[in-house]
Amino acid sequence: MLEHLREHRLVALDTESDSLYRYYPKICLIQLSVGGRDDNSDPAGIIDYLVDPLRLPDLAELGAALNAPDVEVIMHAAENDMLLLYRNFGFTFPQIFDTQLAARILGWKQVGLAAILEAQFGIVSDKRMQRTNWGKRPLTPEQITYAQMDTHYLPSLRAHLIAELQQRKRWEEALGAFVQLSRIDYSTRPLEERTFWSMKATREVDANRLNVLEALWQWREAEARHQNRPPFKIAGDRVLVELAAQLPTSTSMLHHISDLSANQVERYGTAMLRALQEGQRHPQPQPPEYEARPELALDKATLARFDALRKWRSETAHQRDVQPDIVLPNSTLLTIAQHNPTSIEELALIPELGDWKVQTYGPLILATIHAQPSRRGQ
Repeated sequence: MLEHLREHRLVALDTESDSLYRYYPKICLIQLSVGGRDDNSDPAGIIDYLVDPLRLPDLAELGAALNAPDVEVIMHAAENDMLLLYRNFGFTFPQIFDTQLAARILGWKQVGLAAILEAQFGIVSDKRMQRTNWGKRPLTPEQITYAQMDTHYLPSLRAHLIAELQQRKRWEEALGAFVQLSRIDYSTRPLEERTFWSMKATREVDANRLNVLEALWQWREAEARHQNRPPFKIAGDRVLVELAAQLPTSTSMLHHISDLSANQVERYGTAMLRALQEGQRHPQPQPPEYEARPELALDKATLARFDALRKWRSETAHQRDVQPDIVLPNSTLLTIAQHNPTSIEELALIPELGDWKVQTYGPLILATIHAQPSRRGQ
C-alpha cells in the first residue's frame, strides 16, 4: 500500500472512531483510496485500502507518506479528522482538498457525504453503520463496504467540484480556504473541556435548578469516565433535566422519571439521589457568557464595528448564496473589529483572512469599518 501511495500525489482519506462506545474515543480504522492517474475522475480506477490502527499501532511510515509536500490529501469535513489523526498519531498534512468545504463554497444545500454520494453517484449508504462499533473485531462485510465507500468516490468528487468551482469563478477562493485549513496548528489546540452548559437541554431548566443539573451532570461525567463509556449511555440529557425538575427523594420516585429504566435505577439510583441532594446545597453556577459570546466584553466602539461587519457579512453571504461563515467566521470578524485596520496592508496582517479574502473583501471591510462614527483606538 505504501509503495502504491508514493506513486501518486492524490490520496483520499477518512477515519472511523468508537466515539459512540467510549468516553475516550480513538481512531479504529483509516480508509485510503488512490487512483490510477493523478487526475482520476473515474471511480473504476480507484483502489481502496483499510488500515487497522488497533493492530498496526506504529503508523509513522503512513504519516510520512501523507506528509510529503507534493501529496494532496482529499477528505470530507477534514478538520475533525485532522485533529484526531494529529492527536492519535501525530499526522499533519501540507495539502488538503476538503470536499465538504468546496461544496459549501459552491453553496450546495446538502453537504453531508451520504447525501452527496447519493446525489452525485447514486450510492445509498447503509445508515445502520453510522452507529456501529468500529472498535470491535472482526469487522463485518457491511462495515467494510461502508468504510470503503467513504473514500472510494472522493477523487471523482474532487474532479467534479474543481470543474464547478472553476466554472463559477470560485476556484481561487477554495484554494485559499484549503491553505488556511492546512495551516491550522493542532498542537496549540487544548482538549475541549466538557461542561454542562454545552447541553442544549440546559436552557430548558429553571434558573433556580441549575445547581442541581450541574451536580447531576458532574456525577454522570465521573461515572462515564470510570466506565470509559459515552455519557449518554449512563443517562440521557432528558433524564438529567427531568431529575432536576422533579427533585425525587426516593428510589420509588425515580421509577416515575421518563426514559430512566429500572436497570438504571437499580444501578445508579443511590448515586443520583446523592447528586440531587448535593446539588441543592451548591450555589447557582454562573453562565460562561464571555466565553460563549466574547462580543459581550467589547467596548461600545469595537462592538459597533463588530455588529456592522456581521451585517455586511450576512448581506454578502446572501448575495453569494452561501452560509455566513463561508464569507468569514465570527472569530475573524471579532479580530478585525478589535484591530480596527485602516489599510489593506494592516488587514493583511490578520493571518486567518488569507490573501484571497483580503483582496476580495478587503475594500468592503475597510469601508464598513470607516462608516462607523467611532474614532480609531476607542
